[in-house]
Amino acid sequence: MDIELLRERSRIIRQVRAFFDERQYLEVDTPLLSPDLIPESCLEVFETSRIPPPGSKTRLPEPYWLIPSPEIWMKKLIADHRQNLYQICKCFRNGESTGRFHSPEFTMLEYYTMDADYRDSLSLTEELFSSLLKNSDQPGLRPPFLRITMEEAFSRWAGFDLYKAAAEGSMEDEARRLGLDPLPGLDTASLYDLIFIHTVEPNLPKDKPAALTDYPAFVPCLAQKNRNGKTVERWELYARGIELANCYSEETDAEEVRRFFETEFAEKEKHALVKHHVDQDYWKNFLPRSNTVFPKGKSSGFPPCSGVAMGLDRLIMVLTGRSAIDGVLPFPMA
Repeated sequence: MDIELLRERSRIIRQVRAFFDERQYLEVDTPLLSPDLIPESCLEVFETSRIPPPGSKTRLPEPYWLIPSPEIWMKKLIADHRQNLYQICKCFRNGESTGRFHSPEFTMLEYYTMDADYRDSLSLTEELFSSLLKNSDQPGLRPPFLRITMEEAFSRWAGFDLYKAAAEGSMEDEARRLGLDPLPGLDTASLYDLIFIHTVEPNLPKDKPAALTDYPAFVPCLAQKNRNGKTVERWELYARGIELANCYSEETDAEEVRRFFETEFAEKEKHALVKHHVDQDYWKNFLPRSNTVFPKGKSSGFPPCSGVAMGLDRLIMVLTGRSAIDGVLPFPMA
C-alpha cells in the first residue's frame, strides 16, 4: 500500500470515529482472545493457547480462540450498562479463501444502538455514508439505499416464491432448475444459501447501495422474528455488489438465546473443522437483574437494541475505488 492510501485509510477511520463520538456512542476496546465464543455453524475460527508460566500449578496450556466478531464481549457490556457502543477492531475467520473480498484477518466496525430496531440502524448507516461522502463525488454510493426484501429478491432474480418453496420442500428442484447441482440431503437453509450465492447475489444492483431486508427465519441467527413468523428483522448492505454489513434487531429473550446456543453448538460439534468452547451460561446475560438499577427508569434485563457489523476494509475499498481488499490492507495476507 502506498503512503497516500495509508493516509486515506487513516482519514476514513478518523471520520468513522468522529461520526459515532458526535452522537455520544461509547467507544470500547474488548479482547481479541476469548476462552469461549458464540457458536456459529456458518464460519470457522482460529485456535491458540495460553502457556502457563514456569512453576504454575496448571501444567496444561489453556485454549483460547481469536474472535470472529466482538459481539460476544459487546453484548455483555450492553447487558451491564445499556449504552450505545461502537468498536473498531481486528477480527479473524478461518477456512475462507483469500481473494478480492476476503482476508483471514480483517478490520470490523461494530455498533449497537439502544431502544432501536433494524430500521433505525439502516437510517443510522445511511447517515454514516452521507457523512463519509460529504466531500466526495460518488453518486453510486450515496443514500438513500435501495430496500429489497429477501422474498422480492428471490422472486426477481431466482424466479420463484421463496417461502412457498421452503414450505413445499421444493428448494432442491428450484436449485436444479437454475442449473445448480446441489449435494443430496441439503437442508432448506443450505439450499437457500446455495441459490442466493449463485443466483441472487450476483444480480444485486451495482449502481446504488442496496439493503436486503427481512431474512428467512429458517436461517438461524440472533435476530428478532417479524410478526409474520416467517422472517427475521435483519438486513445486509451491498454496495457495488459487495457485501459490507450485517444488521439485526437483536434477540433479547433469554430462552431464545439459550436455544440458539444449544442448536448451533450441536452443529459446530458435528461439522466444525475447529471446535471451540461455548459459555453455557451466556444466555443469563439476557435475564432480568433484580439487583440492578438503570438510569431513566428503564427496567433491568437485556435492552431492545440493534447491532451492525460492518467490514471496514471493504468499506474503505469501496470509498477509495479499489477493486480488491488487499489494495487497502497495509500488509495483505497471501
